[in-house]
Amino acid sequence: MDSLGLFTAFFGWCSVINSALLLLATFFISTFNRFTKTIHTKIFHISMTELDIIYFSYLAYYKLAILIFNIVPYVALKLMALSMT
Repeated sequence: MDSLGLFTAFFGWCSVINSALLLLATFFISTFNRFTKTIHTKIFHISMTELDIIYFSYLAYYKLAILIFNIVPYVALKLMALSMT
């Protein structure tokens, strides 16, 4: 397997795994909202209203990181492979 194909597969699988983790985190935060907030309030001594902002920021930054560090390199490598053929 050539290095371009290897890197393309790597970034493709990174995108899939990180997207699944993002969906799982979103599912747990939205489905078990009260339970999650209770645990985090006790551990970190943060009010429940602040946790909504923190959760939203976490999900937004994680989504942005997946886009920048996984999906964009994957698409760029796919475009490079197309231009080489």
